[in-house]
Amino acid sequence: MLAAHALVDGRDSPALCELAALPRRSDEAEVRELYVLALRELGIPLPDEDTAGRCLLVSLAFGLANGELSPEEVSNGLSMTVAARTREETRFLSVAAGYSEWLGPDELPGWETELRTAAQSLAATTDLGPSIGVPGARSDRRG
Repeated sequence: MLAAHALVDGRDSPALCELAALPRRSDEAEVRELYVLALRELGIPLPDEDTAGRCLLVSLAFGLANGELSPEEVSNGLSMTVAARTREETRFLSVAAGYSEWLGPDELPGWETELRTAAQSLAATTDLGPSIGVPGARSDRRG
């Protein structure tokens, strides 16, 4: 969906078009190959792994803080290989990692509240900014 949103936002390249047309559960290797090619075609440098992980954390935090993602979507979208650099990133990652399908109905609201608080704290203090995009969400939904 991010590729489709990028096209709507005016970015265009052959690989981006192909990426946008892929089904949601496509082969990860194919998606990565097209993603890297699309970035190259658009003249966007591929970030290093540390920066990419931090951008993922921040984008998920903004998505949750802005109501564009649910706590479960945040937890499912998070890679546990992400390295956190700041106290707020570490807290957000730690709370998100605490999600489990085995959380009881009495535990889930507390976890969601704690995750939303951590997301708001990260969104308010990050040096990466909201312009990095939210996975699976449109940045102009409320506009």
